Amino acid sequence: MESNGGDDVARIRRDIEALKDTKARIEDRISVLEAKLQETVSLAPRLQQNDGVYHVSCPPIPAADANLANGLSSDSVYRYSRHLLLPSFGVQAQSNLLKSSILVVGAGGLGSPALLYLAACGVGCLGIVDHDVVELNNMHRQVIHTEAYIGQPKVKSAAAACRSINSTIQIVEHREALRTSNALEILSQYDIVIDATDNAPSRYMISDCCVVLGKPLVSGAALGLEGQLTVYNYKGGPCYRCLFPTPPPTTACQRCSDSGVLGVVPGIIGCLQALEAIKIAAAVGEPLSGRMLLFDALSARIRIVKIRGRSLQCEACGENTTFNQEHFRDFDYEKFTQSPLSTSPPKLNLIAAESRITSKEYKERIVNGEAHVLVDVRPEHHYKIVSIPKSLNIPLASLEARLPEISSVLEEKKTNEGVESGANLYVICRRGNDSQRAVQYLHKMGFNVAKDIVGGLESWAHDVDPNFPMY
Repeated sequence: MESNGGDDVARIRRDIEALKDTKARIEDRISVLEAKLQETVSLAPRLQQNDGVYHVSCPPIPAADANLANGLSSDSVYRYSRHLLLPSFGVQAQSNLLKSSILVVGAGGLGSPALLYLAACGVGCLGIVDHDVVELNNMHRQVIHTEAYIGQPKVKSAAAACRSINSTIQIVEHREALRTSNALEILSQYDIVIDATDNAPSRYMISDCCVVLGKPLVSGAALGLEGQLTVYNYKGGPCYRCLFPTPPPTTACQRCSDSGVLGVVPGIIGCLQALEAIKIAAAVGEPLSGRMLLFDALSARIRIVKIRGRSLQCEACGENTTFNQEHFRDFDYEKFTQSPLSTSPPKLNLIAAESRITSKEYKERIVNGEAHVLVDVRPEHHYKIVSIPKSLNIPLASLEARLPEISSVLEEKKTNEGVESGANLYVICRRGNDSQRAVQYLHKMGFNVAKDIVGGLESWAHDVDPNFPMY
């Protein structure tokens, strides 16, 4: 009965993953069709919710109370009184905020604090773009969401939180993935854009779109224990391409889901993103254009460094650029950066099928008492989180130096268990990518018996042991 129950759980999980993939493809298709509809038909300024996908324009911001000399309503004066008391901020800056519109792309670790403070401070219209759903592993850093919203769209959760803080402002939900097919239509509705995403193709796409539309962009990033922040395309300042005309190698483009992040770090950067957007919207202070803030959590150090100015040769904003809306719609950002827009981790296919086995097949070999060695090539700190019993941790980076150790363990297995043909060698990692790289190298070094376990520990948790902890 236990075995059948485990199979049922694994099957349900596979069905859920398949449905999620189908849903993502459908949403992308809807986005493309909506963009084509915008080009061929004159639509009303504001569309209603349709089949769970929001594609709306920012509503007109209500007029101020004309009966008051300062243009603010009685409730607004009381709500924002601490802003009004600041000599360097005051009535005019608050009035500017109430007339402004800001779009936050991403309701995750960076977007969460940014959205909360922008809603609280009185931005007239606040847009949220995100296509993902709330998960348990979001809770430690994405403070706008609560456990009650797990499994529901992040846009819905974030909008509810913002409305609970400030019911007087307009909140617009764009429950869809941002693509070249819809970015121009969405971003054009706002005065300022905040990039709270975590991948290279999105950063280039959002920056290029802001250049084409003439929108200032507040860009932040957080990974591990470090963060950074700057403002692009502001009053003749540089854009993202000016600094990074060539995408970094894919090995340098890490995500929180792979490398981890201390929850408070994106919180700090997200708050600073909100601050920069407020300064631009309220027309106060000096935004971080032409400068970059660098934050190191461990040393509690914040540095401001000067960055290169606008490049006259920049493909997007240079003097002789031909980059326009048409070029933007046709540009392939995934091909340009060699990395996916999707938040799903990549699934590599590097080795032949005969050099791979499934997690279920590996379980059968354990049950049958097969003499073998299981090498886990994850980093040591990953191995300490969770591991399959009796596995040997040899991180991929140290595989070459520890080949003699693998030979010794295989020989010991052969001797102790009396296997004439020798013990088998299996390799596992978190998702089945690094294990393939390891098997490729092991084959090259003469370990022809080495086989990769397809899907790694995630497959083991889905298909063999539903109670196996995943991270």
